[in-house]
Amino acid sequence: MPRTYVIPDLHGRRDLLDAALLRIETHAGGKEATIVVLGDYVDKGPDSRRVIARLRAGVAPGLRLAMLKGNHDALMVAALRGDVAMANWLAKGGDTALASYGGDVADVPVHDIDWLDGRPLWHMDAHRIYVHAGVDPALPLAQQDPVLLMTKRYVDDDASGHDAGEGARHVVHGHDRHADGPLLKQGRSNLDTYAWKTGRLVIGVFDDALQGGPVELIEITAPPAPERTATP
Repeated sequence: MPRTYVIPDLHGRRDLLDAALLRIETHAGGKEATIVVLGDYVDKGPDSRRVIARLRAGVAPGLRLAMLKGNHDALMVAALRGDVAMANWLAKGGDTALASYGGDVADVPVHDIDWLDGRPLWHMDAHRIYVHAGVDPALPLAQQDPVLLMTKRYVDDDASGHDAGEGARHVVHGHDRHADGPLLKQGRSNLDTYAWKTGRLVIGVFDDALQGGPVELIEITAPPAPERTATP
């Protein structure tokens, strides 16, 4: 059956993205599949510009690509458009993103800013909702607060995560890092493994015909990032 591959928060790790796309292409074996990337392409890690460039370049024929917006992507856009203080972005990992463009805000291409801003906030199929951070289970998807979709944090010790999202659909998200993750529950799957820092990225593989969480996990490893102050 068709599959959906989900790549969580990348935060400037082009090396992990390249390895992930190669593994997915091999795993799909030429069959049609969907790749969902959960957002937070920028900040913290060293190669924000090259992550964006790689995603904008597209993927192999037969693979569909859904690229969502994360809170760091929205923050970068807001800072570069003057809607929030530049210092706020730089303090939350934007310093490395800006450095990947040469260190001058004037050198960040408008098309990259527009591309980040144009990312959708969710992707949905028959059995799952894919979103950067989470959803409000009390509201239909069309009425969700965009900020909540990019910033929500679930209670980690909930027994099943059954009330994670809309109706019977399983919620697949990132944003809330767990270095020993992913965190898999009945109602939601949190795939964020703090990959930019640990060098360990976990891709969730979902069978489009089945409800619930991943049927397989693909782990990508690379050297961890050097020590630096990290802000969620």
